[in-house]
Amino acid sequence: MAEEVLVFGAWGSPFSRRVEMALKLKGIEYKYIEEDITNKSPSLLKYNPVHKKIPVLVHNGKPVAESLVILEYIDETWKDSPILSKDPYERANARFWAKFIDEKCLSAIFKACWGEEKEHEKALEEASELLQFLENELKEKRYFGGETVGLLDIAANIIGYWLGVFEEASGVELMTREKFPKLCNWANEFVSVSAIKENLPPREKLIAYFRNRFGVGTASK
Repeated sequence: MAEEVLVFGAWGSPFSRRVEMALKLKGIEYKYIEEDITNKSPSLLKYNPVHKKIPVLVHNGKPVAESLVILEYIDETWKDSPILSKDPYERANARFWAKFIDEKCLSAIFKACWGEEKEHEKALEEASELLQFLENELKEKRYFGGETVGLLDIAANIIGYWLGVFEEASGVELMTREKFPKLCNWANEFVSVSAIKENLPPREKLIAYFRNRFGVGTASK
Protein backbone atom coordinates (compact mmCIF):
# COMPACT_ATOMS: atom_id res chain seq x y z
CA MET A 1 0.00 0.00 0.00
CA ALA A 2 1.37 3.39 -1.00
CA GLU A 3 2.04 5.78 1.82
CA GLU A 4 0.18 9.06 1.84
CA VAL A 5 2.13 12.00 3.19
CA LEU A 6 0.47 15.43 3.28
CA VAL A 7 2.01 18.69 4.48
CA PHE A 8 -0.23 21.61 5.35
CA GLY A 9 1.89 24.75 5.32
CA ALA A 10 2.30 28.38 4.28
CA TRP A 11 4.81 29.50 1.65
CA GLY A 12 6.62 32.06 3.84
CA SER A 13 6.66 30.10 7.09
CA PRO A 14 10.05 28.85 8.31
CA PHE A 15 8.15 26.30 10.41
CA SER A 16 6.37 24.57 7.54
CA ARG A 17 9.54 24.77 5.42
CA ARG A 18 11.34 22.77 8.13
CA VAL A 19 9.00 19.84 7.51
CA GLU A 20 9.59 19.94 3.76
CA MET A 21 13.36 20.16 4.26
CA ALA A 22 13.38 17.02 6.43
CA LEU A 23 11.21 15.09 3.95
CA LYS A 24 13.42 16.20 1.04
CA LEU A 25 16.61 15.21 2.88
CA LYS A 26 15.14 11.74 3.39
CA GLY A 27 13.78 11.46 -0.16
CA ILE A 28 10.15 11.07 0.98
CA GLU A 29 7.46 12.00 -1.51
CA TYR A 30 4.67 14.18 -0.17
CA LYS A 31 1.80 16.38 -1.27
CA TYR A 32 1.99 20.01 -0.18
CA ILE A 33 -1.20 21.94 0.64
CA GLU A 34 -0.88 25.72 0.89
CA GLU A 35 -2.99 27.24 3.66
CA ASP A 36 -4.37 30.76 3.81
CA ILE A 37 -3.60 31.72 7.40
CA THR A 38 -6.40 34.30 7.44
CA ASN A 39 -8.94 31.80 6.17
CA LYS A 40 -7.97 28.33 7.42
CA SER A 41 -9.32 25.30 5.62
CA PRO A 42 -11.70 22.80 7.29
CA SER A 43 -9.00 20.15 6.79
CA LEU A 44 -6.42 22.11 8.78
CA LEU A 45 -8.92 22.75 11.57
CA LYS A 46 -9.83 19.07 11.59
CA TYR A 47 -6.22 17.87 11.72
CA ASN A 48 -5.00 20.47 14.24
CA PRO A 49 -8.03 21.46 16.34
CA VAL A 50 -5.90 22.41 19.36
CA HIS A 51 -3.57 25.08 17.89
CA LYS A 52 -5.28 25.56 14.50
CA LYS A 53 -1.83 26.32 13.05
CA ILE A 54 0.48 25.13 10.32
CA PRO A 55 2.49 23.05 9.82
CA VAL A 56 0.65 19.76 10.07
CA LEU A 57 2.00 16.49 8.68
CA VAL A 58 -0.65 13.88 7.88
CA HIS A 59 0.80 10.39 7.44
CA ASN A 60 -1.69 7.77 6.23
CA GLY A 61 -4.53 9.78 7.76
CA LYS A 62 -2.80 10.40 11.11
CA PRO A 63 -1.97 14.06 11.86
CA VAL A 64 1.16 15.30 13.64
CA ALA A 65 1.39 18.99 14.62
CA GLU A 66 4.18 21.38 15.74
CA SER A 67 7.28 21.56 13.53
CA LEU A 68 9.85 20.20 16.03
CA VAL A 69 7.55 17.30 16.96
CA ILE A 70 7.02 16.59 13.24
CA LEU A 71 10.80 16.54 12.61
CA GLU A 72 11.26 13.88 15.27
CA TYR A 73 8.33 11.89 13.91
CA ILE A 74 9.83 12.00 10.41
CA ASP A 75 13.19 10.82 11.74
CA GLU A 76 11.66 7.93 13.69
CA THR A 77 9.36 6.87 10.83
CA TRP A 78 11.86 6.96 7.96
CA LYS A 79 15.21 5.76 9.25
CA ASP A 80 17.40 6.58 6.23
CA SER A 81 19.50 9.78 6.35
CA PRO A 82 18.95 10.38 10.09
CA ILE A 83 18.66 13.97 11.29
CA LEU A 84 19.09 13.10 14.98
CA SER A 85 22.12 11.38 16.47
CA LYS A 86 21.78 7.93 18.05
CA ASP A 87 23.70 9.28 21.04
CA PRO A 88 21.20 10.24 23.81
CA TYR A 89 23.23 13.26 24.94
CA GLU A 90 23.56 14.65 21.41
CA ARG A 91 19.83 14.12 20.81
CA ALA A 92 18.97 15.96 24.02
CA ASN A 93 21.37 18.76 23.09
CA ALA A 94 19.80 19.19 19.64
CA ARG A 95 16.32 19.34 21.21
CA PHE A 96 17.49 21.91 23.76
CA TRP A 97 18.94 24.29 21.17
CA ALA A 98 16.01 23.85 18.77
CA LYS A 99 13.66 24.89 21.59
CA PHE A 100 16.01 27.77 22.44
CA ILE A 101 15.69 29.08 18.87
CA ASP A 102 11.88 28.90 18.90
CA GLU A 103 11.30 30.18 22.42
CA LYS A 104 14.10 32.73 22.82
CA CYS A 105 15.76 33.73 19.55
CA LEU A 106 12.78 34.31 17.30
CA SER A 107 10.98 36.79 19.57
CA ALA A 108 14.26 38.62 20.32
CA ILE A 109 15.05 38.92 16.60
CA PHE A 110 11.54 40.20 15.87
CA LYS A 111 11.86 42.81 18.65
CA ALA A 112 15.24 43.92 17.31
CA CYS A 113 13.82 44.32 13.80
CA TRP A 114 10.30 45.56 14.45
CA GLY A 115 10.00 46.39 18.14
CA GLU A 116 9.38 49.80 19.66
CA GLU A 117 12.05 52.38 18.92
CA LYS A 118 12.71 53.24 22.58
CA GLU A 119 13.60 49.61 23.28
CA HIS A 120 15.58 49.11 20.09
CA GLU A 121 19.11 49.17 21.57
CA LYS A 122 18.14 46.77 24.35
CA ALA A 123 16.43 44.42 21.86
CA LEU A 124 19.50 44.44 19.58
CA GLU A 125 21.72 43.62 22.54
CA GLU A 126 19.49 40.76 23.66
CA ALA A 127 19.27 39.26 20.16
CA SER A 128 23.07 39.51 19.78
CA GLU A 129 23.61 37.74 23.11
CA LEU A 130 21.35 34.88 22.06
CA LEU A 131 23.03 34.55 18.65
CA GLN A 132 26.38 34.40 20.47
CA PHE A 133 25.22 31.24 22.26
CA LEU A 134 24.58 29.64 18.86
CA GLU A 135 27.92 30.91 17.52
CA ASN A 136 29.64 29.18 20.47
CA GLU A 137 27.59 26.00 20.03
CA LEU A 138 28.83 25.59 16.44
CA LYS A 139 32.41 25.29 17.70
CA GLU A 140 34.48 24.11 14.71
CA LYS A 141 31.70 22.05 13.14
CA ARG A 142 30.47 22.46 9.59
CA TYR A 143 26.83 22.07 10.67
CA PHE A 144 25.25 21.96 14.11
CA GLY A 145 24.71 18.26 13.35
CA GLY A 146 28.41 17.71 12.52
CA GLU A 147 29.27 16.85 8.92
CA THR A 148 25.66 16.50 7.78
CA VAL A 149 22.52 18.60 8.20
CA GLY A 150 20.62 17.58 11.33
CA LEU A 151 17.48 18.52 13.23
CA LEU A 152 19.09 21.58 14.82
CA ASP A 153 20.27 22.90 11.45
CA ILE A 154 16.75 22.54 10.09
CA ALA A 155 15.32 24.27 13.17
CA ALA A 156 17.88 27.06 12.71
CA ASN A 157 16.60 27.81 9.19
CA ILE A 158 15.17 30.93 10.83
CA ILE A 159 18.75 32.11 11.43
CA GLY A 160 20.20 30.65 8.24
CA TYR A 161 17.78 32.27 5.80
CA TRP A 162 14.89 34.21 7.33
CA LEU A 163 17.11 36.42 9.51
CA GLY A 164 18.80 37.92 6.42
CA VAL A 165 15.35 38.62 5.00
CA PHE A 166 14.23 40.26 8.26
CA GLU A 167 17.38 42.41 8.27
CA GLU A 168 16.84 43.61 4.71
CA ALA A 169 13.11 44.21 5.21
CA SER A 170 13.60 46.17 8.43
CA GLY A 171 16.92 47.92 7.76
CA VAL A 172 18.42 46.43 10.93
CA GLU A 173 21.88 44.83 10.90
CA LEU A 174 22.21 41.98 13.32
CA MET A 175 24.23 38.98 12.14
CA THR A 176 27.44 40.52 10.81
CA ARG A 177 30.45 38.47 9.73
CA GLU A 178 32.66 40.43 12.17
CA LYS A 179 30.53 39.41 15.15
CA PHE A 180 29.36 35.97 14.04
CA PRO A 181 31.84 34.45 11.56
CA LYS A 182 30.88 30.83 12.36
CA LEU A 183 27.14 31.44 12.05
CA CYS A 184 27.68 33.29 8.76
CA ASN A 185 29.79 30.42 7.35
CA TRP A 186 27.21 27.90 8.58
CA ALA A 187 24.35 29.86 6.97
CA ASN A 188 26.17 29.87 3.60
CA GLU A 189 26.82 26.13 3.82
CA PHE A 190 23.27 25.38 4.95
CA VAL A 191 21.46 27.23 2.16
CA SER A 192 23.77 25.63 -0.43
CA VAL A 193 22.52 22.10 0.35
CA SER A 194 20.17 21.19 -2.51
CA ALA A 195 17.37 19.78 -0.30
CA ILE A 196 17.45 23.04 1.65
CA LYS A 197 17.84 25.40 -1.30
CA GLU A 198 14.85 23.80 -3.06
CA ASN A 199 12.67 24.59 -0.05
CA LEU A 200 13.51 28.25 0.46
CA PRO A 201 10.85 30.79 -0.54
CA PRO A 202 11.93 33.49 -3.03
CA ARG A 203 13.94 36.09 -1.12
CA GLU A 204 12.47 39.18 -2.81
CA LYS A 205 8.92 37.94 -2.32
CA LEU A 206 9.61 37.33 1.39
CA ILE A 207 11.19 40.76 1.86
CA ALA A 208 8.16 42.40 0.23
CA TYR A 209 5.84 40.35 2.43
CA PHE A 210 7.52 41.38 5.70
CA ARG A 211 7.83 45.04 4.66
CA ASN A 212 4.14 45.03 3.86
CA ARG A 213 3.22 43.27 7.08
CA PHE A 214 5.38 45.16 9.58
CA GLY A 215 6.49 48.29 7.76
CA VAL A 216 10.08 49.47 7.90
CA GLY A 217 12.00 48.58 11.06
CA THR A 218 12.91 50.73 14.01
CA ALA A 219 16.43 51.50 12.79
CA SER A 220 15.15 53.18 9.65
CA LYS A 221 12.47 55.38 11.21
